[in-house]
Amino acid sequence: MKAPLLAAAFLLWAAGTAPGPQLAPATPASANGHAPTPVAMMGVDEIRPGMTGRGQTVFAGDAREPFTAHIIGVLENVVGPGRDIILARLEGGPIADAGVIQGMSGSPVYVDGRLIGAVSYALGAFPKAPIAGITPIAEMIEDAALTSPRPTAAAPQIALPLTAEGVATALRAAHTRLFGAPLSPAASAQGLRPIGVPLVMSGLEPGVAAYLREALATTAFAPIAGGTVAADTTRSDDPFAPGDAIGVAIVTGDLTIGATGTVTHVDGDTVYGFGHPFLNLGPIDFPMTRVDVLTVLPSMMTSMKIASLGRTVGAITQDRSTTVAGRVGTDARVVPVNLSLSSERGLHRDLSFRIVHDPLLTPLYGFVAVLNSLAAYERQAGASTFAIRGTIDVDGQAPIALEDVVSGDGALVAGAAAVAGPLAALLANDLDKAHVTGIRLDVEARETTSTATIERAWIDAVRPKPGDTIDVRVELRHYRGTTETVTIPIEIPAYAQGRATLMISDGAALAAWEQRDGRAAAPGDLAGLVRALNRTPRSNRLYVRLLADLPGAVVKGEALNTLPPSVQSVLTDSRAGEAMPLRQTVLGASERRLDVSVRGSRELTFSIESGR
Repeated sequence: MKAPLLAAAFLLWAAGTAPGPQLAPATPASANGHAPTPVAMMGVDEIRPGMTGRGQTVFAGDAREPFTAHIIGVLENVVGPGRDIILARLEGGPIADAGVIQGMSGSPVYVDGRLIGAVSYALGAFPKAPIAGITPIAEMIEDAALTSPRPTAAAPQIALPLTAEGVATALRAAHTRLFGAPLSPAASAQGLRPIGVPLVMSGLEPGVAAYLREALATTAFAPIAGGTVAADTTRSDDPFAPGDAIGVAIVTGDLTIGATGTVTHVDGDTVYGFGHPFLNLGPIDFPMTRVDVLTVLPSMMTSMKIASLGRTVGAITQDRSTTVAGRVGTDARVVPVNLSLSSERGLHRDLSFRIVHDPLLTPLYGFVAVLNSLAAYERQAGASTFAIRGTIDVDGQAPIALEDVVSGDGALVAGAAAVAGPLAALLANDLDKAHVTGIRLDVEARETTSTATIERAWIDAVRPKPGDTIDVRVELRHYRGTTETVTIPIEIPAYAQGRATLMISDGAALAAWEQRDGRAAAPGDLAGLVRALNRTPRSNRLYVRLLADLPGAVVKGEALNTLPPSVQSVLTDSRAGEAMPLRQTVLGASERRLDVSVRGSRELTFSIESGR
């Protein structure tokens, strides 16, 4: 009996005195660059306490460095039914000082040369030992193969009209999806949580960066200053290998925002990483990038890799509970944004960036991108004015016109909302998928307030008759106190008679009236939604509506006025459910575009004489 015991003791001594951990073979492809080299894997049922694993990750630059993982055991069903986590104590490199590091998510661990999974979870707050959870590789591969569609719940919950607070709330909600459902009691007791994800930000104006940090303060994301690096500094032409740093870009170009993690496994052109979700969205289409790790920032609270995003090399296509996966060489769908900013001070800047095409993130980061562009070059203290013109181009549909003037102390936010609001309504629709092919913006900035208030309104006609064109005169008082009279002609239909009302209003008052009167009913198809967005009242318009108490209805988002009673009855039959009755009919509509933001409303009531 002594010989086996002595042999076992010798093996334990040899393992403890052997040289430091070596890099596991990085063999994503054969030497000829074609067929992938098979990677041996170890299932959870083979894991035993006391095993020693070898991991690899990038701590600086793009060089993969080794670390050791001492296997503690397996927590079964800890993050869901059938979801196991392998516990290990890590050591090596900067881990002794930094502990489990944000950005290590996905770092592969091998036992006896066989891949067991990805470092992905951390335990406790201010731990004294770098204990990590490892997601089994079999679960990662299985999840990435799922083909279930994007859940409806992933649509953005953004309150309209947009405000900075509303966007911050939506951003926070979007990024807390990383945790998904509440952790199981066992996980909570252990303090088990996904390793935080560094969110690299470059090109952000300091105030906007602070806004984004505050919005994400209670999430698993850590916004950090970063940058972009030249393609040749991130081995962009080499294939990914396990342990390489990998990026998931949200915005690229003159503004960069994206998350960083680590590659776990490569199978041909398919790359698996993170070991936990990015936002837990399911099927996605985000740019996959190279990453250059600058250094590790040790912290008693949360250590992290400081990194920069590099060249886009593929597309992330799956964001699942156990992995973020994608394909190299595939182009992700993005929304190109070209913004031209000019100022009365003589400043002119042309900015361009690309935002992920996603119903959840495009409106939110569209708001951040436009807000950042304006804040970077225009003053933030005091009132200002932005005249916005442009289009949102939608595949197979008419362009959505962006044309407005926003003014006052909140003009920066209002200018960003003027773009992100239509995006949110378009991409969140449940009628049909909308593919945005581009956004073009021309913004003229002024360091003054440009507003006009409706003081009074009148008509010169004494006895208006059917078929007449009457002039509606509106007196506007500008911000500095000067007045201006604007004349807007409107035609009285030949069939009109009796009592009528002229409503003269700004865009907000008209939108509120349309909502109360039921004219804001949901459109029946995507084309109807685009028409509705193009009809949305604007701040730089003076609107005139000629109203009468005649029957009408809204059918599939389109208003039908002056309907015969029999048609009205059929359309609004409660059993049909296809139409909503209107309390008033619009006999005529007119508007005037101004170069100021209009405020206020007035109503005039008069009688239309029958005959001549």
